[in-house]
Amino acid sequence: MILFGESLNVISRVIGKAYKERDPKPIQEEVQDQIEKRMDYIDINLGPAKKDGHELMPWVCQVVQEVSGDVPLLLDTSNIAAIEEGLKVLKPARAPHIVNSIMARPERYEAMIPMTKKYDADFVALMWGPDGLPRDENERAALCVELLYAANEAGIPNEKIWVDGIVTPVNIQQQQLMDLLTFQMMLEDIAPGAMSTCGLSNISNGPPVELRPILNTTYMIMLERYGMKSVIADPLDTNLTAVAKGERPEIVDIVHQAMDGTAPDLSTLDKELADYVKTVRVITGENLFSDSYLDL
Repeated sequence: MILFGESLNVISRVIGKAYKERDPKPIQEEVQDQIEKRMDYIDINLGPAKKDGHELMPWVCQVVQEVSGDVPLLLDTSNIAAIEEGLKVLKPARAPHIVNSIMARPERYEAMIPMTKKYDADFVALMWGPDGLPRDENERAALCVELLYAANEAGIPNEKIWVDGIVTPVNIQQQQLMDLLTFQMMLEDIAPGAMSTCGLSNISNGPPVELRPILNTTYMIMLERYGMKSVIADPLDTNLTAVAKGERPEIVDIVHQAMDGTAPDLSTLDKELADYVKTVRVITGENLFSDSYLDL
């Protein structure tokens, strides 16, 4: 599983302050820490950046690339001009840099697809359409076909596109999590050769902080089984990274067994593995989510 580090984000108190004050030190320390924690890409998230994004993004890109070596970047802001100014200053990396993201809305993709083509960047195809979040896997599929067709017509092959079907919080939109798994299974037929990604931490946005790691890790394993190629994830979660890098096969095996309904009786498992079985059952809707589901 390819990991995109999510922590270089304007919502971070430290990073947001560094962006505002143009202080490179916290930014570069964060980048070096993410690389040490084995992130494959660094996501630079400026948020809306409406006022000064066109100036801030290239400055951040240059600051990051002073210490990132050949690690590729994701440029993440809703400000299209800021994205382009960042692309202008990027140095080559070991893989193409990525625009994160282009929505499945004509007013967005008609402006942004030619830009990514001009700078030979990959892009994240976000399945957020004119009506917002798709209702199910079929609406995701329709948006995907529309957006990828526009990209293909512009000369961008599927292999340079990372489809993001959108992860939703488990405590309010659980059915959407299963719809995304179904969409992920459909993706190879809809868009052969395309990559895929998601904002993994969205699944645990709302539940207590202590539940976030196990929700994130469990759903990552479930998504990977159905073809997900990458996730935008928390670099501080070293267990998630270990699972993503193939170093915790016992966790992957128990999640797969729980998905198949063949997991051993919980009383025969140690607490760590039993908690993964409980988490699969919550994500699939077999059991209801509550903040105390691991204690039941």
